[in-house]
Amino acid sequence: MSDSEILPQSSAIAACSARIEGAADIAVLAACAAEARQLAVALHHEDAGAALVTGVLSRLNDAVVVRVLALLQQRFRLPPARWCWLGLGSEGRLEQTLVTDQDNGLVFSASDDGEAQQLRELFLPFARAANQALAECGFALCDGEVMAGNPRWCLSQSEWLESFTAWVRTPEPEALLNAAIFFDFRPLAGDAELATGLSRSLAELTRGNEIFLRMMTTNALAASPPLGRLRDFVIEADSGGTIDLKKFGSRIFVDAARILALGAGSAETATALRLRGMAAEGIMTHADAAAAVHAFHALQEIRFVAQAAAVAGGTPGNQLDPDQLNEFDRRVLLDALRQARTLQQGLKTRFHIET
Repeated sequence: MSDSEILPQSSAIAACSARIEGAADIAVLAACAAEARQLAVALHHEDAGAALVTGVLSRLNDAVVVRVLALLQQRFRLPPARWCWLGLGSEGRLEQTLVTDQDNGLVFSASDDGEAQQLRELFLPFARAANQALAECGFALCDGEVMAGNPRWCLSQSEWLESFTAWVRTPEPEALLNAAIFFDFRPLAGDAELATGLSRSLAELTRGNEIFLRMMTTNALAASPPLGRLRDFVIEADSGGTIDLKKFGSRIFVDAARILALGAGSAETATALRLRGMAAEGIMTHADAAAAVHAFHALQEIRFVAQAAAVAGGTPGNQLDPDQLNEFDRRVLLDALRQARTLQQGLKTRFHIET
């Protein structure tokens, strides 16, 4: 059996990956990144599942990031300190879609606060150049400046741990927002042990921390599935007749899986693996975890279709008019959102939240 029979577009994916690894400049990488997005659309058209499509796209995007950093290391004189580039958010979860901006950070080793400040000043020009290069490759600069080129997110390992500890012990609104982004981190380049050490420390902070987990749950419940009692979908008046499939769809599964995984002290970041891990831990039944995973992937599939159509029309986004769906896909979306509601009900019960 050939590779192309095992995985649709596998030869093209391998060729794209090779071009990324051998790219001599940012312009070539920008073309490769665009090709990666086209390959993801091609995979979708060949009926590859959402998990496969987003996984392949995320891995190719990883390769672009790694090559960007390798090229820039030749231009910048970095200090002789251990460092690691962190992918955050959807990149940290290996769940990137066609519409994604940058969420990244940098962790380095330092003996004390004084050395950390000195090293930060040396790493920042490199990190900012990387952020700009990634923007040239199609990864938009983060509006909230959650990027390694921001001094707030170019930190020593101890500084990252101090931030994590503060967010967990004082879960105010900004801290909860930061936790939702930064606690889904994954090493992309450099010394991965720096990130592994942070993961272990984070697990110790969050395992069984009921106060923090309850606050995260309350915050996550602010976005509820757009389902009605008399009508199938409830559309917000100012939404133009559309549903935000990220905010009121896939994010619900992402948030719930994160909360449960943090409570169990799991270092896993991917949503589906987190949910399956909770079944293995006895926190969810295997049937409930499987239903949640299937629903999450169904939402990601519908979201990807909407994005691909929007990108083709020049207006990328996560908005979908459910009236444009065929009857089958409409029912799939309804069932997925109902599963999201079930997942939220389980969180309410677990953390004794009444709404």
